[in-house]
Amino acid sequence: MNRIKTLLAASALVALPGLAAAQNFPEELIKRGEYTATASDCVACHTAHGGKPMAGGLVMASPVGDIVATNITPSKQFGIGHYTEQQFADALRKGVRADGANLYPAMPYTAYAKLSDDDVHALYAYFMQGVAPVDEPVAETSLPFPMNIRLSMKAWNLLFHDDQPLADDAEHSAAWNRGRYLVEGPAHCGTCHTPRGLLMQEQNDRFLAGAQVGPWYAPNITPHRNSGIGSWTADGLVQYLKTGHLEGKAQAAGSMAEAISHSFQHLRDDDLQAIAEYLMSVPAVASADGFSGEQSRFNQGQAGNQLSDLRGIEAAEDAKGARIYSGSCASCHGYNGQGTTDAYYPSLFSNSALTGVNTSNLLATILYGVDRKTAQGHVFMPPFGDQPNALDRLSNDEIAALANYLVRQYGDGKQTVSADDVQTIRQGGPASNLLLLARLGMLAGALVALGLTIWLLARKRRAARQRTA
Repeated sequence: MNRIKTLLAASALVALPGLAAAQNFPEELIKRGEYTATASDCVACHTAHGGKPMAGGLVMASPVGDIVATNITPSKQFGIGHYTEQQFADALRKGVRADGANLYPAMPYTAYAKLSDDDVHALYAYFMQGVAPVDEPVAETSLPFPMNIRLSMKAWNLLFHDDQPLADDAEHSAAWNRGRYLVEGPAHCGTCHTPRGLLMQEQNDRFLAGAQVGPWYAPNITPHRNSGIGSWTADGLVQYLKTGHLEGKAQAAGSMAEAISHSFQHLRDDDLQAIAEYLMSVPAVASADGFSGEQSRFNQGQAGNQLSDLRGIEAAEDAKGARIYSGSCASCHGYNGQGTTDAYYPSLFSNSALTGVNTSNLLATILYGVDRKTAQGHVFMPPFGDQPNALDRLSNDEIAALANYLVRQYGDGKQTVSADDVQTIRQGGPASNLLLLARLGMLAGALVALGLTIWLLARKRRAARQRTA
């Protein structure tokens, strides 16, 4: 899910001329590190589209500005080739890079802190000897003031970051503990699926209850019966993690499609089963987006269409949306929204993107399409936004009309989409108030400091006058 899956990765692991000891790691250790890196989905954020693995350069929208993923190959000039193992561990667990500067939590060090010493060691071996060095620079992350002041992250870490590895819970099975380790550590599921507070900290009392990540909404994955995945079976969840598809339930897109393609499908079956066991055991929490329907979000809507009724009636509310659906969508998703018999193209009813109160995933799917590659094949839906490979660019008004038709025809009818909503998703998702609050906070601090300075100067003058009186 991070490319926080939506929120959701990477700030600069900038190499300094250092004294990383030359080592010759055993192949078995490098393979373990590769598996842990796969479980951690490092490649999704640190590889630009069409670029070299782990060489950085991917630009990701965040609520406070664009973040550029860094080169984490063992290049000594542009990557992390000069990192000592301790510096590498500090970057992973503490969010501190080799030069002492703090990373932004878009790099999920808050989750990677839970990694075991053995896995950190294996990761170091893999990145130093199992990844090809790429001697190419990438642009620096340049956030607007005051978010560009990395020193502020020290205070954030004191408030919200626990850098201790995760210990096993003796009251649970080895499989459950393994699942918790993967979910909370390498796979960093909470980075995308847990809602965040005012200062962008994860709200752990609503763990995995769903959160906005850029233009996508990472849904509730607690076992809540209606708004979560409580209607799923453990086997169904394993199937979804391996394929990105569970008929009548969900289809992975956006950052989750990348997580399926690059990470989850490559995990061992026993690890996927452990993840499912743990996720089915976490506290069931109602969705952070406010969905609390009386039935499951995966069981809404029905087949049908209004095309014949609306033909020739331009003033009808859904006429425009129905016309766009007929011309751009029906050839794949079916005249009645039923999808294809092999479910390659999913049905539009019993589809969670068309239920509840959050329209992000519906709009993001239309704008950005779906691109997912697994052992079962390549699943592709063309984008209808501004992308170079867009099939047919639709305007904000057209997408809003289409979305409203789909919701009323195949969903629960509770969502309403405006052209402004489409523009928000087109430009990368909702903005955060954090930047404004930070600037107001600094202004308030400056005014307090100025006021204190004036008071001290006035007090000094009064004292001087009293001495000369």
